[in-house]
Amino acid sequence: MEAIERYSTSNDLLTLIILLVLILLVLARKLFSHRFEDFISLVTSGKFLVIKSKEHKALFGFNVIMLITHILSISIFLYVLYRQFFGIENNAGILLLRITTAYSFFVLLKITVEKIIANVFDIDEIIDTYLYQKHTYRNFISLILFPASIILVYAQNPQPWIFYTIGGLYLIIIMFSYSRVIQKNMNIATRNWFYFILYLCTLEITPYIILYKLITLT
Repeated sequence: MEAIERYSTSNDLLTLIILLVLILLVLARKLFSHRFEDFISLVTSGKFLVIKSKEHKALFGFNVIMLITHILSISIFLYVLYRQFFGIENNAGILLLRITTAYSFFVLLKITVEKIIANVFDIDEIIDTYLYQKHTYRNFISLILFPASIILVYAQNPQPWIFYTIGGLYLIIIMFSYSRVIQKNMNIATRNWFYFILYLCTLEITPYIILYKLITLT
């Protein structure tokens, strides 16, 4: 009975977060209709990246909304992933809050360090476009993951292979999109290859290795 109550409580909290994500998407659609439509068409057209990369500072409000939806969407998936493979004995709400807080801290810290390093090495102009395109793909892919996460939240005893498949596809799409971003900025990368390799090693590879080590040690 207690397990059922904990499961119900966690689903109630997840439902609130899902509703919050939907509200944010409606808000983005309402306040930034043209930008939102261009963003959604990213799967078939790169117009959003080409046009908006030149005016990314003017998209601050839209980017903030999409960043929040990204954090919440990924947090939902990480929570149901943890629930599936490790189970939750108690304090489901606290665990969900910890996952959301930890991932938010990870993302925001990474963005901050990226900007600091770009400023220190005086490569802001070089990195800004690359970061904008990378973050745009990241936010878009998390929206694709969102419906799958909703299904997993309410599914009764989903099979582990479903999680492996979704997680694997997500990683493949992420790597493919990042390779496209690097390809789009290849001219800039080759002219500043030392800084670009330093950036990739420091902020694209190392943080995820550290995060993986922390998770496995925990």
